[in-house]
Amino acid sequence: MITVIIPVHNEQDNIETLLKEISAAAHTALISEVIYIDDGSTDKTLETLENMRKEMPMLRIIKHSVRAGQSAAFMSGIRAAGNSLIVLMDGDGQNDPKDIAALHDCYKHHSTQYEKIMITGQRVKRHDNVIRRISSRLANKIRSSVLKDQIRDTGCSLKLIRREDYLRLPYFDHMHRFLPALLMRDHVKILTVDVSHRPRDRGTSKYGFWDRLWVGIIDLIGARWLLSRGTADNFKTQEIL
Repeated sequence: MITVIIPVHNEQDNIETLLKEISAAAHTALISEVIYIDDGSTDKTLETLENMRKEMPMLRIIKHSVRAGQSAAFMSGIRAAGNSLIVLMDGDGQNDPKDIAALHDCYKHHSTQYEKIMITGQRVKRHDNVIRRISSRLANKIRSSVLKDQIRDTGCSLKLIRREDYLRLPYFDHMHRFLPALLMRDHVKILTVDVSHRPRDRGTSKYGFWDRLWVGIIDLIGARWLLSRGTADNFKTQEIL
């Protein structure tokens, strides 16, 4: 079964619609648990979530006392998750829950072939403004050339991952930007699935161009260092009895 993890900060207007879509998607994607992480919201996000829980028993709510960022929210949700399979997604409505089934189908098809595996979505057509599309395309090229992860769209939050694989990762702020490379460091097989991308109809983006640029450069240096400190490709452990 799948746990869907959704971090939000001031997304009161997107919660009800997205939860109803997830509930519909659960009929084909084996979703049994949804965990929202309220990352220090100052609007009615928490109140809206509490109201929705009355009609959606599989909804769980985790609240951060202060805003800690998306990576911290993902980690809080995954630590609390009750299932072995995790789907990560944004709470702004731009990820379509219908695509979860495609990620799960890909996982089922390849899970017997690979011991450790992650399925990451890649957006076929971006519905963002021009500046955001250009900056994202540039960031992806720089990241891929430095980290050699061969992923075209690591910025797509929609991903399916085994809980145990995620919890083995070294935690640092903004680590969610480098998940494929970090998992490859731990010899996890990364597969991609084309997914849709929808325009943001409500609320405002929490990221700006300069935020992404300067924080991304600093974190990229750290991520590259971490990759150089992984174990060998053929590393295995065996207990001698």
